[in-house]
Amino acid sequence: MVELLAATLSGQEPTLSEVIIDEFKKSLRGELLSPDDLDYDEARSLWNGNVDKRPALIAICDGVADVINCVNFARNNNVLISVRGGGHSFPSTSVANDGLVIDLSNMDGIRVDPVRRTARAEGGVKWGAFDHATQAFGLATTGGTNTDTGIAGLTLGGGHGWLGGKHALALDNLISVDIVTADGQLRIASEDENPDLFWAVRGGGGNFGVVTSFEYRLQPVTTLLAGMIIYPIEKAPEVIRFYRDFTLNTPDEFTSWCVMMADPDGNRVCVIVPCYNGPIAEGEAYIKPLRELGTPIADLVGPMNYEDLQALTDAALVPGRQYYEKSHFMKEISDEAIDLMVEHFAESTAALPVILLQQVGNAVLRVANDATAYSHRDGVYNCLIIPVWDDPGETEIHRKWCRDLWEALEPYGTGGIYVNNIGREEDDSEALVRSSYGSNYLRLAEIKKQFDGDNLFRHNQNIRPAP
Repeated sequence: MVELLAATLSGQEPTLSEVIIDEFKKSLRGELLSPDDLDYDEARSLWNGNVDKRPALIAICDGVADVINCVNFARNNNVLISVRGGGHSFPSTSVANDGLVIDLSNMDGIRVDPVRRTARAEGGVKWGAFDHATQAFGLATTGGTNTDTGIAGLTLGGGHGWLGGKHALALDNLISVDIVTADGQLRIASEDENPDLFWAVRGGGGNFGVVTSFEYRLQPVTTLLAGMIIYPIEKAPEVIRFYRDFTLNTPDEFTSWCVMMADPDGNRVCVIVPCYNGPIAEGEAYIKPLRELGTPIADLVGPMNYEDLQALTDAALVPGRQYYEKSHFMKEISDEAIDLMVEHFAESTAALPVILLQQVGNAVLRVANDATAYSHRDGVYNCLIIPVWDDPGETEIHRKWCRDLWEALEPYGTGGIYVNNIGREEDDSEALVRSSYGSNYLRLAEIKKQFDGDNLFRHNQNIRPAP
């Protein structure tokens, strides 16, 4: 890439590399930015302020034709590709040093069909916009729990969300995708067309091409019973154990979190977040024991519209702060694991330490493990460890705290890791990626060989093509 961007010496004819870049730029309807452009720094900025990348080129795509031209340019010139949909991720693989960013942020069209209860959304759409469009018709699908999250990355890796108890994962609600594969061809992947590719993209991340649009199945979703029940941090052992017992057998209407965190004033608290997707009176009766566990600092549970619930974490997880994360799937939450979490939480010096137990949802667990590439249908909870801080100089302190707890909790996990929660690139070893797919990995590697044998799409949680 250095050669591609080499400046022309005074008085000399343009080099072939410059001609290639100029022709590439002319082939795009959208912008092509390089480090000398005024908008370059804004275009390369990332949600996670702890990551700073300097790509060689950023293509702000304006339609599928631009994506096709980007893929062909990168393949023909041996250029590293990264793909940016929403750009909201902890590892920030959407921007690569010295590579070409295929930026889909301007591809943000959404079309809802309220009769068929489906929605078609382009790859640059974020969940806040998607939910706003579908809720106009009283419809929704399982999606991310932060409005700034892109639909693309979340869905391709899995897609946990508040509707998971009834409606499974975001990827379980996919009908089809449009995808530009490594050969520059636009393909439709569904149960009927390219079914192997459709199987692979439902959990396989961005390994198989650039998904330019997603077609989702929607469900009626109106007012939910949801909110936070906030307890003093001293009550955390009791609260988490009660939560563990309460969630051993829940109805499909119920999905929940239990989290140790800091409130906006910096006070450490333990919070249960129930969500009941059913009749409000029925939900009130069901969650009553959670509200009567001691004396909470605040009980903020009440009728809530879905868009407000989706924005619940927006104030804490803002763009530009310093983030790191690790995770484990758990079938159960043992007393020993609870003790470890409480002990390590007290040791964190981050401005916002988060240890989150996310109930994955009953409907997720009922899908066969090999029905999609997502292979953690035995993971009842996803345990996330997330330090959030503001001073870049504290990075190693908070990363070590996160990694130490993650390693200590390993004996209590399933051995599987949610691919969307694999941390920074230096953690992205083949062993971790294999643990994300379990017995599905070998089939994924064969499909990768078929559609991307040269591993063009590798700046991700990478699945290597089969030999």
